[in-house]
Amino acid sequence: MSDTPPQTRPTSSWTLTASAVALAFGTYFCMYAFRKPFAAASYSGAPLFGLTLKTVFVVSQIVGYTCSKYLAVKVVSEASRARRWPLLMGIVLAAELALLGFAVLPEPLKLVAIFLNGLPLGMVWGLVVRYLEGRRTSELLLAGLSASFIVASGAVKDVGRWLLGLGVGVYWMPFVAGLLFLLPFALLSRGLDRLPEPDAADIRERVERTPMTAARRREFFIRYMPGLVLLLFVYLCLTAFRDFRDNFGVEIFAELGYSNQPALFTVTEVPVAVLVLLTLASLGAVRDPVKGLGALFAVMLAGILLLGGATFFLQRAQLSGASWMVLIGFGAYLAYVPFSSFLFDRITTATRFTGTAVFAINLADATGYTGSVALQLYKDVFAGGMTHLGFFISVTYALAVLGTVGLAGSAWYFLRAARTG
Repeated sequence: MSDTPPQTRPTSSWTLTASAVALAFGTYFCMYAFRKPFAAASYSGAPLFGLTLKTVFVVSQIVGYTCSKYLAVKVVSEASRARRWPLLMGIVLAAELALLGFAVLPEPLKLVAIFLNGLPLGMVWGLVVRYLEGRRTSELLLAGLSASFIVASGAVKDVGRWLLGLGVGVYWMPFVAGLLFLLPFALLSRGLDRLPEPDAADIRERVERTPMTAARRREFFIRYMPGLVLLLFVYLCLTAFRDFRDNFGVEIFAELGYSNQPALFTVTEVPVAVLVLLTLASLGAVRDPVKGLGALFAVMLAGILLLGGATFFLQRAQLSGASWMVLIGFGAYLAYVPFSSFLFDRITTATRFTGTAVFAINLADATGYTGSVALQLYKDVFAGGMTHLGFFISVTYALAVLGTVGLAGSAWYFLRAARTG
Protein backbone atom coordinates (compact mmCIF):
# COMPACT_ATOMS: atom_id res chain seq x y z
CA MET A 1 0.00 0.00 0.00
CA SER A 2 1.34 3.42 -0.90
CA ASP A 3 2.10 5.64 2.05
CA THR A 4 1.04 8.81 0.18
CA PRO A 5 -2.25 9.06 -1.73
CA PRO A 6 -2.27 10.58 -5.22
CA GLN A 7 -2.55 14.38 -5.31
CA THR A 8 -5.14 14.94 -8.02
CA ARG A 9 -6.07 18.49 -7.01
CA PRO A 10 -4.25 21.43 -5.38
CA THR A 11 -4.70 21.37 -1.64
CA SER A 12 -5.80 25.01 -1.52
CA SER A 13 -8.90 24.50 -3.73
CA TRP A 14 -12.21 25.34 -2.10
CA THR A 15 -13.71 22.07 -3.33
CA LEU A 16 -11.04 20.10 -1.53
CA THR A 17 -11.29 22.30 1.55
CA ALA A 18 -15.07 21.82 1.78
CA SER A 19 -14.69 18.07 1.28
CA ALA A 20 -12.00 17.84 3.95
CA VAL A 21 -14.11 19.78 6.47
CA ALA A 22 -17.17 17.63 5.80
CA LEU A 23 -15.27 14.34 6.00
CA ALA A 24 -13.35 15.27 9.14
CA PHE A 25 -16.47 16.68 10.83
CA GLY A 26 -18.48 13.58 9.97
CA THR A 27 -15.78 11.13 11.03
CA TYR A 28 -15.32 12.65 14.47
CA PHE A 29 -19.06 13.26 14.94
CA CYS A 30 -19.66 9.54 14.38
CA MET A 31 -16.90 8.61 16.84
CA TYR A 32 -18.88 10.33 19.60
CA ALA A 33 -21.68 7.80 19.11
CA PHE A 34 -19.33 5.17 20.51
CA ARG A 35 -18.34 7.31 23.49
CA LYS A 36 -21.07 9.60 24.83
CA PRO A 37 -24.61 8.15 24.54
CA PHE A 38 -24.20 6.26 27.83
CA ALA A 39 -24.07 9.62 29.66
CA ALA A 40 -27.69 10.33 28.58
CA ALA A 41 -28.95 7.76 31.07
CA SER A 42 -29.28 8.00 34.83
CA TYR A 43 -28.16 4.71 36.37
CA SER A 44 -29.97 3.49 39.45
CA GLY A 45 -28.14 1.18 41.76
CA ALA A 46 -26.17 1.01 44.96
CA PRO A 47 -23.18 3.39 45.16
CA LEU A 48 -19.77 1.86 44.52
CA PHE A 49 -16.62 2.95 46.35
CA GLY A 50 -18.66 5.73 47.94
CA LEU A 51 -19.54 7.19 44.52
CA THR A 52 -22.81 7.29 42.61
CA LEU A 53 -23.10 4.62 39.93
CA LYS A 54 -23.09 7.17 37.10
CA THR A 55 -19.98 8.87 38.47
CA VAL A 56 -18.23 5.49 38.62
CA PHE A 57 -19.10 4.78 34.98
CA VAL A 58 -18.09 8.29 33.87
CA VAL A 59 -14.77 8.12 35.71
CA SER A 60 -14.05 4.60 34.47
CA GLN A 61 -14.53 5.64 30.85
CA ILE A 62 -12.49 8.83 31.30
CA VAL A 63 -9.65 6.84 32.87
CA GLY A 64 -9.61 4.61 29.80
CA TYR A 65 -9.80 7.65 27.53
CA THR A 66 -6.95 9.30 29.45
CA CYS A 67 -4.76 6.22 29.09
CA SER A 68 -5.53 6.31 25.38
CA LYS A 69 -4.22 9.88 25.17
CA TYR A 70 -0.93 8.83 26.75
CA LEU A 71 -0.69 5.97 24.24
CA ALA A 72 -1.48 8.41 21.43
CA VAL A 73 1.58 10.52 22.28
CA LYS A 74 3.64 7.70 20.78
CA VAL A 75 1.25 5.78 18.51
CA VAL A 76 -0.34 8.71 16.67
CA SER A 77 2.84 10.83 16.50
CA GLU A 78 4.67 7.94 14.81
CA ALA A 79 1.82 6.60 12.63
CA SER A 80 2.54 6.55 8.91
CA ARG A 81 -0.10 7.49 6.35
CA ALA A 82 -0.74 3.84 5.45
CA ARG A 83 -1.58 2.91 9.06
CA ARG A 84 -4.10 5.66 9.82
CA TRP A 85 -7.33 4.25 8.36
CA PRO A 86 -6.78 0.67 9.65
CA LEU A 87 -6.09 2.18 13.07
CA LEU A 88 -9.29 4.23 12.95
CA MET A 89 -11.44 1.22 12.06
CA GLY A 90 -9.79 -1.03 14.62
CA ILE A 91 -10.36 1.60 17.31
CA VAL A 92 -14.11 1.97 16.78
CA LEU A 93 -14.69 -1.76 16.40
CA ALA A 94 -12.91 -2.38 19.71
CA ALA A 95 -14.96 0.39 21.36
CA GLU A 96 -18.23 -1.06 20.06
CA LEU A 97 -17.30 -4.54 21.28
CA ALA A 98 -16.67 -3.05 24.72
CA LEU A 99 -20.17 -1.50 24.65
CA LEU A 100 -21.58 -4.98 24.01
CA GLY A 101 -19.77 -6.04 27.18
CA PHE A 102 -21.31 -3.06 29.00
CA ALA A 103 -24.73 -4.40 27.99
CA VAL A 104 -24.32 -8.08 28.90
CA LEU A 105 -21.78 -8.27 31.74
CA PRO A 106 -22.78 -8.16 35.43
CA GLU A 107 -22.57 -4.78 37.16
CA PRO A 108 -19.03 -4.97 38.61
CA LEU A 109 -17.63 -5.99 35.20
CA LYS A 110 -19.51 -3.18 33.47
CA LEU A 111 -16.84 -0.89 34.94
CA VAL A 112 -14.21 -2.86 33.04
CA ALA A 113 -16.27 -2.73 29.85
CA ILE A 114 -16.77 1.04 29.92
CA PHE A 115 -13.05 1.48 30.70
CA LEU A 116 -12.20 -0.65 27.65
CA ASN A 117 -14.64 1.43 25.61
CA GLY A 118 -12.69 4.60 26.38
CA LEU A 119 -9.25 3.00 26.07
CA PRO A 120 -8.91 3.13 22.24
CA LEU A 121 -11.14 6.14 21.47
CA GLY A 122 -8.70 8.80 22.68
CA MET A 123 -6.49 8.17 19.63
CA VAL A 124 -9.15 9.08 17.05
CA TRP A 125 -8.73 12.85 17.40
CA GLY A 126 -5.00 12.85 16.72
CA LEU A 127 -5.37 10.54 13.73
CA VAL A 128 -7.98 12.82 12.17
CA VAL A 129 -5.89 15.95 12.85
CA ARG A 130 -2.95 14.31 11.05
CA TYR A 131 -4.95 14.59 7.82
CA LEU A 132 -5.56 18.32 8.28
CA GLU A 133 -2.52 19.95 9.90
CA GLY A 134 0.25 21.79 8.05
CA ARG A 135 -1.96 23.31 5.32
CA ARG A 136 -2.61 26.93 4.38
CA THR A 137 -6.25 26.28 5.18
CA SER A 138 -5.58 24.43 8.44
CA GLU A 139 -7.42 27.03 10.58
CA LEU A 140 -10.60 26.50 8.60
CA LEU A 141 -10.17 22.73 8.43
CA LEU A 142 -9.44 22.34 12.13
CA ALA A 143 -12.19 24.76 13.15
CA GLY A 144 -14.65 22.66 11.12
CA LEU A 145 -13.36 19.50 12.77
CA SER A 146 -13.58 21.07 16.21
CA ALA A 147 -17.21 22.04 15.65
CA SER A 148 -17.93 18.31 15.47
CA PHE A 149 -17.28 17.55 19.13
CA ILE A 150 -19.20 20.64 20.26
CA VAL A 151 -22.31 19.47 18.40
CA ALA A 152 -21.76 15.71 18.60
CA SER A 153 -21.68 15.31 22.36
CA GLY A 154 -25.15 16.78 22.76
CA ALA A 155 -26.55 15.24 19.58
CA VAL A 156 -25.56 11.65 20.37
CA LYS A 157 -26.91 12.05 23.91
CA ASP A 158 -30.20 13.11 22.31
CA VAL A 159 -29.99 9.93 20.20
CA GLY A 160 -29.45 8.00 23.42
CA ARG A 161 -32.48 9.63 25.04
CA TRP A 162 -34.52 8.82 21.91
CA LEU A 163 -33.50 5.15 22.11
CA LEU A 164 -34.41 5.07 25.80
CA GLY A 165 -37.81 6.50 24.87
CA LEU A 166 -38.27 3.64 22.40
CA GLY A 167 -37.79 1.19 25.26
CA VAL A 168 -34.15 0.23 24.72
CA GLY A 169 -32.61 -0.68 28.09
CA VAL A 170 -30.14 1.72 29.70
CA TYR A 171 -27.24 -0.72 29.35
CA TRP A 172 -28.08 -1.77 25.78
CA MET A 173 -28.68 1.80 24.58
CA PRO A 174 -24.96 2.74 24.12
CA PHE A 175 -24.31 -0.38 22.02
CA VAL A 176 -27.35 0.23 19.81
CA ALA A 177 -26.38 3.89 19.35
CA GLY A 178 -22.91 2.80 18.22
CA LEU A 179 -24.35 0.35 15.69
CA LEU A 180 -26.34 3.19 14.08
CA PHE A 181 -23.13 5.09 13.35
CA LEU A 182 -20.73 2.26 12.47
CA LEU A 183 -21.25 2.29 8.67
CA PRO A 184 -21.25 6.12 8.40
CA PHE A 185 -17.98 6.18 10.35
CA ALA A 186 -16.40 3.63 7.99
CA LEU A 187 -17.45 5.52 4.85
CA LEU A 188 -16.52 8.99 6.09
CA SER A 189 -13.15 7.97 7.51
CA ARG A 190 -12.30 6.16 4.27
CA GLY A 191 -13.07 9.34 2.36
CA LEU A 192 -10.84 11.28 4.74
CA ASP A 193 -8.05 8.81 4.07
CA ARG A 194 -8.21 9.63 0.34
CA LEU A 195 -7.37 13.32 0.84
CA PRO A 196 -4.07 14.40 -0.74
CA GLU A 197 -1.15 15.35 1.45
CA PRO A 198 -0.14 19.04 1.88
CA ASP A 199 1.44 20.42 -1.30
CA ALA A 200 4.70 22.32 -1.74
CA ALA A 201 3.10 25.72 -1.06
CA ASP A 202 1.61 24.38 2.20
CA ILE A 203 5.01 23.12 3.30
CA ARG A 204 6.73 26.43 2.51
CA GLU A 205 4.22 28.41 4.60
CA ARG A 206 3.41 25.95 7.39
CA VAL A 207 6.55 23.76 7.78
CA GLU A 208 6.66 20.10 6.77
CA ARG A 209 4.80 17.78 9.14
CA THR A 210 6.60 14.50 9.70
CA PRO A 211 6.26 11.63 12.19
CA MET A 212 8.15 12.43 15.40
CA THR A 213 10.57 10.01 17.05
CA ALA A 214 10.95 9.87 20.83
CA ALA A 215 14.14 11.98 20.59
CA ARG A 216 12.36 14.64 18.53
CA ARG A 217 9.42 14.76 20.94
CA ARG A 218 11.81 15.14 23.87
CA GLU A 219 13.66 17.96 22.08
CA PHE A 220 10.41 19.87 21.47
CA PHE A 221 9.27 19.56 25.07
CA ILE A 222 12.61 20.59 26.60
CA ARG A 223 13.04 23.54 24.25
CA TYR A 224 9.63 25.04 25.07
CA MET A 225 9.09 23.63 28.56
CA PRO A 226 8.06 26.82 30.46
CA GLY A 227 5.36 27.78 27.97
CA LEU A 228 4.19 24.20 27.54
CA VAL A 229 3.82 23.65 31.29
CA LEU A 230 1.60 26.75 31.57
CA LEU A 231 -0.50 25.60 28.61
CA LEU A 232 -0.84 22.09 30.00
CA PHE A 233 -2.07 23.48 33.31
CA VAL A 234 -4.69 25.67 31.60
CA TYR A 235 -5.83 22.77 29.47
CA LEU A 236 -6.08 20.52 32.52
CA CYS A 237 -8.50 23.05 34.05
CA LEU A 238 -10.43 23.56 30.80
CA THR A 239 -10.85 19.83 30.15
CA ALA A 240 -12.08 19.19 33.69
CA PHE A 241 -14.60 22.03 33.30
CA ARG A 242 -15.75 20.96 29.86
CA ASP A 243 -16.13 17.29 30.81
CA PHE A 244 -18.09 18.06 33.96
CA ARG A 245 -20.46 20.29 31.95
CA ASP A 246 -20.74 17.56 29.35
CA ASN A 247 -21.21 14.51 31.56
CA PHE A 248 -23.55 16.15 34.05
CA GLY A 249 -25.37 18.46 31.67
CA VAL A 250 -28.64 16.61 32.31
CA GLU A 251 -28.38 17.29 36.04
CA ILE A 252 -27.25 20.92 35.59
CA PHE A 253 -30.12 21.70 33.22
CA ALA A 254 -32.58 20.08 35.62
CA GLU A 255 -31.34 22.26 38.47
CA LEU A 256 -31.68 25.29 36.22
CA GLY A 257 -35.33 24.34 35.65
CA TYR A 258 -35.08 22.65 32.24
CA SER A 259 -36.25 19.07 32.71
CA ASN A 260 -37.58 16.68 30.06
CA GLN A 261 -37.18 19.07 27.13
CA PRO A 262 -36.50 17.20 23.86
CA ALA A 263 -33.28 17.87 21.93
CA LEU A 264 -32.17 20.28 24.65
CA PHE A 265 -28.46 19.58 24.16
CA THR A 266 -28.64 19.97 20.39
CA VAL A 267 -30.55 23.26 20.66
CA THR A 268 -28.01 24.80 23.04
CA GLU A 269 -24.82 23.39 21.51
CA VAL A 270 -25.46 24.14 17.82
CA PRO A 271 -25.27 27.95 18.35
CA VAL A 272 -22.06 27.43 20.33
CA ALA A 273 -20.53 25.36 17.53
CA VAL A 274 -21.45 27.92 14.86
CA LEU A 275 -20.11 30.88 16.86
CA VAL A 276 -16.86 29.11 17.72
CA LEU A 277 -16.39 27.91 14.14
CA LEU A 278 -16.88 31.38 12.66
CA THR A 279 -14.67 33.10 15.24
CA LEU A 280 -11.75 30.70 15.04
CA ALA A 281 -11.93 30.13 11.28
CA SER A 282 -11.64 33.90 10.76
CA LEU A 283 -8.15 33.76 12.27
CA GLY A 284 -6.99 32.08 9.08
CA ALA A 285 -7.01 35.55 7.51
CA VAL A 286 -3.97 36.46 9.65
CA ARG A 287 -1.19 35.05 7.50
CA ASP A 288 1.80 36.27 9.52
CA PRO A 289 2.76 33.38 11.85
CA VAL A 290 3.60 35.50 14.91
CA LYS A 291 0.64 37.88 14.55
CA GLY A 292 -1.63 34.90 13.96
CA LEU A 293 -0.42 33.24 17.15
CA GLY A 294 -0.99 36.48 19.08
CA ALA A 295 -4.52 36.84 17.69
CA LEU A 296 -5.29 33.27 18.70
CA PHE A 297 -4.13 33.83 22.27
CA ALA A 298 -6.26 37.00 22.44
CA VAL A 299 -9.39 35.10 21.39
CA MET A 300 -8.69 32.34 23.92
CA LEU A 301 -8.29 34.89 26.73
CA ALA A 302 -11.57 36.54 25.74
CA GLY A 303 -13.28 33.15 26.03
CA ILE A 304 -11.90 32.58 29.53
CA LEU A 305 -13.06 36.02 30.68
CA LEU A 306 -16.54 35.37 29.27
CA LEU A 307 -16.95 32.43 31.67
CA GLY A 308 -16.63 34.65 34.72
CA GLY A 309 -18.74 37.47 33.28
CA ALA A 310 -21.65 35.25 32.24
CA THR A 311 -21.71 33.48 35.61
CA PHE A 312 -21.71 36.83 37.42
CA PHE A 313 -24.86 37.89 35.53
CA LEU A 314 -26.55 34.50 36.05
CA GLN A 315 -26.20 34.81 39.81
CA ARG A 316 -27.77 38.24 39.68
CA ALA A 317 -30.76 36.89 37.71
CA GLN A 318 -29.81 39.03 34.70
CA LEU A 319 -29.30 35.99 32.48
CA SER A 320 -31.48 32.93 31.92
CA GLY A 321 -30.11 29.46 32.63
CA ALA A 322 -30.23 28.41 28.96
CA SER A 323 -28.49 31.62 27.84
CA TRP A 324 -25.83 31.07 30.49
CA MET A 325 -25.16 27.53 29.27
CA VAL A 326 -24.77 28.84 25.72
CA LEU A 327 -22.44 31.68 26.77
CA ILE A 328 -20.19 29.59 29.00
CA GLY A 329 -20.11 26.93 26.31
CA PHE A 330 -19.02 29.58 23.79
CA GLY A 331 -16.39 30.98 26.15
CA ALA A 332 -15.03 27.60 27.20
CA TYR A 333 -14.82 26.29 23.65
CA LEU A 334 -13.12 29.47 22.39
CA ALA A 335 -10.30 28.62 24.80
CA TYR A 336 -10.57 24.82 24.61
CA VAL A 337 -10.86 24.15 20.88
CA PRO A 338 -7.50 25.68 19.87
CA PHE A 339 -5.66 23.27 22.19
CA SER A 340 -7.17 20.36 20.29
CA SER A 341 -6.50 21.82 16.89
CA PHE A 342 -4.55 24.81 15.70
CA LEU A 343 -2.88 26.35 18.76
CA PHE A 344 0.00 23.88 18.45
CA ASP A 345 -0.20 24.04 14.67
CA ARG A 346 0.35 27.82 14.97
CA ILE A 347 3.14 27.35 17.53
CA THR A 348 4.87 24.84 15.24
CA THR A 349 4.60 27.28 12.33
CA ALA A 350 5.70 30.36 14.30
CA THR A 351 8.73 28.62 15.85
CA ARG A 352 9.56 26.73 12.60
CA PHE A 353 9.95 23.45 14.50
CA THR A 354 9.80 20.51 12.07
CA GLY A 355 7.49 17.75 13.29
CA THR A 356 3.80 17.23 13.90
CA ALA A 357 1.52 19.34 16.08
CA VAL A 358 -0.29 16.13 17.02
CA PHE A 359 2.43 15.28 19.57
CA ALA A 360 1.69 18.40 21.65
CA ILE A 361 -2.06 17.98 21.11
CA ASN A 362 -2.01 14.45 22.51
CA LEU A 363 0.27 15.47 25.38
CA ALA A 364 -2.21 18.22 26.28
CA ASP A 365 -5.15 15.83 26.00
CA ALA A 366 -3.48 13.28 28.26
CA THR A 367 -2.88 15.97 30.87
CA GLY A 368 -6.35 17.43 30.45
CA TYR A 369 -8.24 14.21 30.99
CA THR A 370 -6.18 13.51 34.09
CA GLY A 371 -7.69 16.74 35.46
CA SER A 372 -11.14 15.61 34.37
CA VAL A 373 -10.88 12.42 36.42
CA ALA A 374 -9.64 14.38 39.43
CA LEU A 375 -12.57 16.84 39.29
CA GLN A 376 -15.18 14.07 38.97
CA LEU A 377 -13.76 12.34 42.03
CA TYR A 378 -13.39 15.57 44.02
CA LYS A 379 -17.08 16.38 43.52
CA ASP A 380 -18.32 13.10 44.97
CA VAL A 381 -15.69 12.65 47.70
CA PHE A 382 -15.20 16.19 49.02
CA ALA A 383 -18.19 18.16 47.74
CA GLY A 384 -20.94 15.55 47.84
CA GLY A 385 -23.29 17.90 49.69
CA MET A 386 -23.22 20.50 46.91
CA THR A 387 -25.63 20.43 43.99
CA HIS A 388 -24.13 19.87 40.55
CA LEU A 389 -25.07 23.44 39.63
CA GLY A 390 -23.55 25.02 42.76
CA PHE A 391 -20.33 23.06 42.35
CA PHE A 392 -20.15 23.91 38.65
CA ILE A 393 -20.52 27.65 39.32
CA SER A 394 -17.60 27.52 41.78
CA VAL A 395 -15.49 25.67 39.21
CA THR A 396 -16.38 28.26 36.57
CA TYR A 397 -15.10 31.14 38.67
CA ALA A 398 -11.90 29.25 39.50
CA LEU A 399 -11.27 28.56 35.82
CA ALA A 400 -11.84 32.22 34.90
CA VAL A 401 -9.05 33.29 37.30
CA LEU A 402 -6.53 30.48 36.82
CA GLY A 403 -7.07 30.31 33.07
CA THR A 404 -6.46 34.02 32.60
CA VAL A 405 -3.15 33.88 34.48
CA GLY A 406 -1.94 30.74 32.71
CA LEU A 407 -2.90 31.85 29.20
CA ALA A 408 -1.38 35.32 29.63
CA GLY A 409 1.90 33.81 30.81
CA SER A 410 2.09 31.24 28.01
CA ALA A 411 1.19 33.88 25.39
CA TRP A 412 4.08 36.07 26.55
CA TYR A 413 6.48 33.11 26.45
CA PHE A 414 5.62 31.73 23.00
CA LEU A 415 5.32 35.11 21.28
CA ARG A 416 8.75 35.99 22.63
CA ALA A 417 10.12 32.60 21.51
CA ALA A 418 8.64 33.04 18.02
CA ARG A 419 10.17 36.51 17.60
CA THR A 420 13.62 35.56 18.86
CA GLY A 421 13.69 31.96 17.77
